[in-house]
Amino acid sequence: MCLRFTLYFEDWHLFTMTDSEPLDKTLAEGDGARGKKSKRKLKKEDAWRPAPPKDPFALLDSLPEKNQQEIQKALHLFSMSPTPPKTLHEAKRYTYQFWDTQPVPKLGDNITAHGPIIEAALSVRQEPYSLPAGFSWDTLDLSTQTVMKELCTLLSENYMQEDDNTMKLTFSPEYLQWLLQPPNWLSQWHCGVRVDANNKLVGFIAAVPADVRVYETQMQMVQVKLLCVHKKLRLKRMTPVLIREVVRRVNQQGLGQAVYTAAVVLPTPLSSCRSWHRPLNPQKLMQVNYPGLRRSMNLQRALKFFHLPEVTKTRGLRPMTGEDVVGAHSLLQKNSSRFDLSTILSLQEVEHWLLPRENVIDTYVVEGDDGTLTDVVSFYAVSSNVLNHPVHTELRAAHLLHVTSSATHPADLMEDALVLAKSKGFDILSALDVMDNKSFLEKLKFNATDKSLHYYLYNWMCPGTRPDKVGLVLPS
Repeated sequence: MCLRFTLYFEDWHLFTMTDSEPLDKTLAEGDGARGKKSKRKLKKEDAWRPAPPKDPFALLDSLPEKNQQEIQKALHLFSMSPTPPKTLHEAKRYTYQFWDTQPVPKLGDNITAHGPIIEAALSVRQEPYSLPAGFSWDTLDLSTQTVMKELCTLLSENYMQEDDNTMKLTFSPEYLQWLLQPPNWLSQWHCGVRVDANNKLVGFIAAVPADVRVYETQMQMVQVKLLCVHKKLRLKRMTPVLIREVVRRVNQQGLGQAVYTAAVVLPTPLSSCRSWHRPLNPQKLMQVNYPGLRRSMNLQRALKFFHLPEVTKTRGLRPMTGEDVVGAHSLLQKNSSRFDLSTILSLQEVEHWLLPRENVIDTYVVEGDDGTLTDVVSFYAVSSNVLNHPVHTELRAAHLLHVTSSATHPADLMEDALVLAKSKGFDILSALDVMDNKSFLEKLKFNATDKSLHYYLYNWMCPGTRPDKVGLVLPS
């Protein structure tokens, strides 16, 4: 096994040392252009010369999926190129060539003021930013089934993947419609990059409108989502161009601020939180070697430790319906006023973000004896493909979105949410330690992971805040 792996890694070395031109050619030709080329007869004097190296991308793509994953894992482990820092300590020694040019607070600045870093420009650039030769901008029409399928493919194959290459996220059209088309969405904020030769989609970034409260200031801004570049184009430095272009398009609508999250440390986090996991199907998680699961726990002990009741306990708990929009809106608005960073949702936005959609979003409310709503809990669905496993092909994760309780203890409401998520076939429920979530995470046997999520504001300065003062979760 070690010998095989070494040989494949040497093949990958050809890719790392090859000029980027074959990369563009490969993407332009597509998978169907890898036919056999006619062999030319060599002159006698050239017969001794070794054959030229194969196209490294064609060579990589010709390997079995399992071996491709081994190569990617090796590249991740042995790469000597600098990677974005994941801690503030690492960030202090990192040079941010792009972000140092942007209106964001510098790392280490002592910020006490509140307000924009740069005032709105009198004129906004009209022409799009330049892309490398062979690529063009495209405004994606997500109402077109073909375009939506292209976007699902790009994100599923290139967006995020576990470091150990055991699973990768998958995206459905229904999920992307929910994520990218809330009330007042604009198609020009769905920004794509295509290859000129064959129109292949190889880059994407999106912005969606949002009313956000930062301390005492409420303003219209955008949430930036799903920044993705094809993995074969990472060295083209398209990410800064994508960010600049979506900022330009947002500025054209008179908006100058944005909120976004990242797992790496950029200049400068408004707040940082940690991700927690609560196993719902311990047996499956252990079988697929889910990262972060306690290694010292055998299956029998895990099943007993993570056991959940068969039915919920909260009286009046039921799925949300359209008739609950007004009551849920009132509860969420009252709850959001307690935080330093939160969204101000309209009735239409509550309807969009919270009304249940199969395999996308589940929301439950608690109705009191007098018919009024007292509590809301919701979670959205994220699926992953399990790679190279003999039994399991998919892992379903529920991600906590909102917990608002006025009559039920948060821990009791969340325990019922765990029961409901398990009954709907989810294998794990994830939550951030924002809002009041710390009050129930340890009690309900959530495991703290080593993954942090950082919140950022674009073109806005203000003091940082604690995670429990963040009242905003950004699905991605």
